[in-house]
Amino acid sequence: MSCLSLTPLLVLVLVLGVSLGAASPHDTLRKGCSLSKYRNIDPDERRAVYEMRQKFMNHKCNTRLFHRKWNAVHLPMSDRVVLVVAELNLTTAMLELPAAPSFAEVRQRPLEFFSHAREDVRGCVDPSHQPSGRLRHWLHKLQVAMRTESPESTACLRATTIVHVLQVLDNLHCAALLDKC
Repeated sequence: MSCLSLTPLLVLVLVLGVSLGAASPHDTLRKGCSLSKYRNIDPDERRAVYEMRQKFMNHKCNTRLFHRKWNAVHLPMSDRVVLVVAELNLTTAMLELPAAPSFAEVRQRPLEFFSHAREDVRGCVDPSHQPSGRLRHWLHKLQVAMRTESPESTACLRATTIVHVLQVLDNLHCAALLDKC
């Protein structure tokens, strides 16, 4: 499962998808943002994500990337959107990696859902937004994790991402709820 040639591209996508520009004067979403459709995530989509996650529950590695002392609800709205875009970029990248036929089949619906969500939410990021310190620290940890040098590290990052995929789904929902999260 060699994805070493993908690593620089994935880091570039994360950096381009999550802007680290100047401070934003207010905490609003960009015009044309398609985030609101994720206020009510279809139960069938959630079930497909849950079933995919269950296939990976036996993996013992953990990068601790998703072990944060804060969660999306504690972030300002603009940071929530940046967090969700980064998590969706990571999740989609990990699900797109080559897989055994049995997993390739079960990941298909979640991959389509997360890919759509990534495209919808990408347009919500204000390019002038400067993430808060705690989010900036996590984004740095994410970039370090994406610079994996071995197939084992990539497999561990993938497993960790899939095990925490319901958290990504919840963060997407939280960002869509805006101030009501």
